[in-house]
Amino acid sequence: MVEVSNAKIAVIGAGLMGHGIAQVFARAGHPVKITDTVLGNLDTVTARIAANLRDLGEDPRAVERVQATVDLTNAVHDADYVVEAISENLDAKKKLFAELERRTRPDTILASNTSVIPITAIMAELSRRNRALGTHWWNPPFLVPLVEVIQTQWTSPQVVAWTMELHAKAGKTPAHVKQDVPGFIGNRLQHALWREAIALVERGICDAKTVDDVVKASFGRRLAVLGPLENADQVGTDLTLAIHDVVLPAIENRPGPSPYLRELVADGKLGFKSGEGFQTWTPEQQAALRARVVKHLKAMRDK
Repeated sequence: MVEVSNAKIAVIGAGLMGHGIAQVFARAGHPVKITDTVLGNLDTVTARIAANLRDLGEDPRAVERVQATVDLTNAVHDADYVVEAISENLDAKKKLFAELERRTRPDTILASNTSVIPITAIMAELSRRNRALGTHWWNPPFLVPLVEVIQTQWTSPQVVAWTMELHAKAGKTPAHVKQDVPGFIGNRLQHALWREAIALVERGICDAKTVDDVVKASFGRRLAVLGPLENADQVGTDLTLAIHDVVLPAIENRPGPSPYLRELVADGKLGFKSGEGFQTWTPEQQAALRARVVKHLKAMRDK
């Protein structure tokens, strides 16, 4: 495999995630080719990257390393690493990776940026599955440092190690996911919390705003510097065990989604999309929340 610092990158998909991934690799000095079947995405991709770089106070010349192309073969034929960031559709991804395998070198690493579809299902029909894996970026890619690197039972250790190094040298925080499980690591943790948050509201223990207020005003403030298992060690595994003996039997453990959540969706209460979900949201409130999140992530990035 080529030296990580000399790697040529190809990004498939120039939408929300794809343009951010291309930006990160270009900023790290890699030549990047990006393609998309949606020409509107492709026509604006370099302008969006340039705007992001200016907004972050970074060298806008990094965008000069990004080449947009409508031709898939041109995008990937000489790439050392190809990452897919198209829509979350298993059939579409399987079809794309079959094409990528035909149009790339035998040693090119192929990665999917899916957040929910098992990597094993996407890559199962490839003939060179040892070079395929998952890389789950978080949105926005240029502000959230984590990239989960997911190996399958076929992925070679060398491919995993190279991919981890590639992302680390691009300024990301790669996390090795050793088994291809639904939700990987981050989403399993996040949605375990969401399940209990929904259950608290469903059972009438508190309202939705109170759930969010409690998280933001308590352990949420520590999470950026104190992980859950660090916290458990800090308070002691004996105390953690004692708490779990009391609390865990009372925590929501249904294997499927909450009926309350299903009811919200059935009633058309889709959150920001409809203006009402667990809470009601005016356009102004939505914009304010998005702005607060971006401001916070920028501040965290600068530390």
